[in-house]
Amino acid sequence: MAPAAPSRRTVAVVATVAVVAFLARGSLFSSDLDLDAQAPDPPVVTVRDLSAYDGLGTWIDAYDYGPAYAGGDPAVTPDDVDAMADSGVRTLYIQANRDDERSPEGFVDRELLDEFVLRAHERDMAVVAWYLPTFASVATDLGHLQDLLDYAVEGHRLDGIGVDIESTEAVPNTTIRNSKLLQLSRRLDRAAGETPVSAIVLPPVLTEVVNPDFWPAFPWAELEPHYDIWLPMSYWTQRTESSGYNDGARYHQESHDRMLANLGNPEALVHGIGGIGDETTETDLLAFTETLTATGAVGGSIYD
Repeated sequence: MAPAAPSRRTVAVVATVAVVAFLARGSLFSSDLDLDAQAPDPPVVTVRDLSAYDGLGTWIDAYDYGPAYAGGDPAVTPDDVDAMADSGVRTLYIQANRDDERSPEGFVDRELLDEFVLRAHERDMAVVAWYLPTFASVATDLGHLQDLLDYAVEGHRLDGIGVDIESTEAVPNTTIRNSKLLQLSRRLDRAAGETPVSAIVLPPVLTEVVNPDFWPAFPWAELEPHYDIWLPMSYWTQRTESSGYNDGARYHQESHDRMLANLGNPEALVHGIGGIGDETTETDLLAFTETLTATGAVGGSIYD
């Protein structure tokens, strides 16, 4: 699908020796620091290439490929990358690390991640690695994201990173959780340099209509400056028919419109995520695709 906006935009980020020092491993994992207490550094203008988010993508999570999560017969292996490329997939979205004892040193499986990245780049596919912050410790969450920014294998780096913003269990207090989310987002934006940063978000229909108590007062406008592109999880198969949102078009369309209004940016870049893949129909997939085009999305994908 043709992008509705350029794949590159100028963004303000910080890249100074002071920030690099602050993000050193010892500082990140020592405690849940009051990151906003640090004096802001003067911004440096750079350019982030957002082309990884264009067109068709596919998703795999830890339970699809990580031996510690999937057992001895994972659903997806690096050998499947060729089939993805042959099907027209341009970007692999992979859950690369977790704050979980089953992920040694944070990575779900570093060797397998290396294989996925190398195989994908061989087929001219991009790789966006994503992480689910718990917000229990901003320093720990930032450390895992820094691992993705630092990641390299045989000279190959990630083409983008995603922050999966949906966990509430560790920090049930919304005010505190929002504060931690904003701290994390500001620091990540400053650390990212030229690496594009995406927000993988709950669709506003879910948080404003279906279940307003799940994450009330979500800080859309405050987050807007810190993310380059927005990936709403418009999983219509998780909505009931009686709700009117069990529909590949309506659920994403309304969530898209609400999200851009909440962000206060009608030009915000969007890559829509539909699904769940094995529960949807061809009719819904076609409707979802038409809605992506109608709303000017730069790309789209189906989760799992």
